[in-house]
Amino acid sequence: MSEKVTMSMGSGGRDSDELVLKVFADTFDNEILNAMEDAALVSPDIGMGERLAITTDSFVVTPEFFRGGDIGRLSVCGTVNDLLMRGAVPKYITCGWIIETGAPIEKIKKAAVSMAEAAAEAGVIIVSGDTKVVDGDGGFFINTTGVGVVPGGRNISASGARPGDRIIVSGNLGDHHAAILSERMSIETDISSDAAPLVEMCEGIPELNIHSMRDITRGGLGTVLKELALSSDAAFIINEKDIPVSDKVRDFCALLGLYPIYMGNEGKLALIISPEDADEALRIIKSSKYGENACVIGEVTEPDKKAGFETGCVYGRTSIGGIREIDKLMGEGLPRIC
Repeated sequence: MSEKVTMSMGSGGRDSDELVLKVFADTFDNEILNAMEDAALVSPDIGMGERLAITTDSFVVTPEFFRGGDIGRLSVCGTVNDLLMRGAVPKYITCGWIIETGAPIEKIKKAAVSMAEAAAEAGVIIVSGDTKVVDGDGGFFINTTGVGVVPGGRNISASGARPGDRIIVSGNLGDHHAAILSERMSIETDISSDAAPLVEMCEGIPELNIHSMRDITRGGLGTVLKELALSSDAAFIINEKDIPVSDKVRDFCALLGLYPIYMGNEGKLALIISPEDADEALRIIKSSKYGENACVIGEVTEPDKKAGFETGCVYGRTSIGGIREIDKLMGEGLPRIC
């Protein structure tokens, strides 16, 4: 009996890795893809040392409209932020709309207007698109591809973290996930999604000594840091009490038994930067749009088996002074939010 795809394979955690590795990694095997970055650098030089960055993403959020955003805004923010994580300046976006029969045209138009507004905020142009209509129940989904330019001399990658580096998170975690989940469960709350393009935030920091960046989306902070630790052959230590979470989201998590470190976001990043530039990076991020709650949450360290710090692992200092390992999200974990 052949193995079947499960919902957990779309969670962004370990089961997603399994699907990608079993089906796509070996089949599409090439040097660029194998880097498994948020965006691929596809040209060694297009002049002045610049390189092209390309990323693609699909958005299947339910409901399509929620407090603080909608699928149109989400599709631009997610794509633009993936380009930014490689140090690219986002330029162009394409969009493909898969629309189920029965979808109200008014809703499609509303999401398209939101998408155009988000693109204008991010400074990108929507240059190409496609529509397909399929049988269904009135929903719709968006696929995007983003193209950007990485300036010469800039090299930010998942494998760049070094011992001594500081780990910065750009703001409160879990808002997006809580907003989507409260809509689905009809829980009254004023928590809004954090969906945002992080262009302004990232404009001021690439000239600093940044080693790695990742936007904190599916799988949450725990999954993102684990991926960076594995790529860099390093060990990460974070102080769990320093992880920024609003009181409203913390209460929401307590009510439903959720853990903010695995909750998805659509307007937050994790930054790995040299210690000498960490304070300046934090200042720039906190003074930028969407970065007012940024903080340093930990550091990169040398693997030390005697101390219990293994290569490719993430460790959390608990509020009572203990140390525990933080792994990728396992299983479905939380309802799908993007």
